[in-house]
Amino acid sequence: RGRERENGGGGSYRYWVREATADAAPLSLPKKLSPQHLLSQPNSLGSVWNTAGTWEKKNLNNWATHRIKELIVSVGSLEFSGGKAQIAKVSKCSGDAFLVIVRNKKRVGYTYELTLKIKGEWIVKEEKRMVKGHLDFPEFSFGELDDLQMQVRLSDEKDLSRQDMLQISQNLKLFLQPVREKLLQFEQELKDR
Repeated sequence: RGRERENGGGGSYRYWVREATADAAPLSLPKKLSPQHLLSQPNSLGSVWNTAGTWEKKNLNNWATHRIKELIVSVGSLEFSGGKAQIAKVSKCSGDAFLVIVRNKKRVGYTYELTLKIKGEWIVKEEKRMVKGHLDFPEFSFGELDDLQMQVRLSDEKDLSRQDMLQISQNLKLFLQPVREKLLQFEQELKDR
């Protein structure tokens, strides 16, 4: 049965292509753009081939992930009444960032999630204690940083009282504003690309 189709017995695609007639559209051939052609084109956004600026999407994930990590680590440390803490590293930075050109207008966007590893020292019952934890920033997107959320997770600190853990968590929530400012800086850099 399969041979029947290959030999022209059925309406297979290969059979139809083989029987193309003179009134069919000609095959498309690539055309190399000359330097003169490139110079004569009006200034348009996007690629040279997309002179009408209809639709073009560029993936910016590599740049964005690297830049977000760089900016977040630059927050440094914060001092509190009972201690100080710093961002040790960005343990999770995942998401998408893109630039889209639609009708010759540039639009950018991103959606990311962050987890920051925190370490610090607090004076607890007149004793200096090392505390480790994580700051989780669930999904956040372009233009929505005013609603940025953060959850504090302290590492297993069995010998800290509930009150001490609550105070340390409250202190760590002060990282929200400097992180938001760095992400706003990232958004501006993304717009300027």
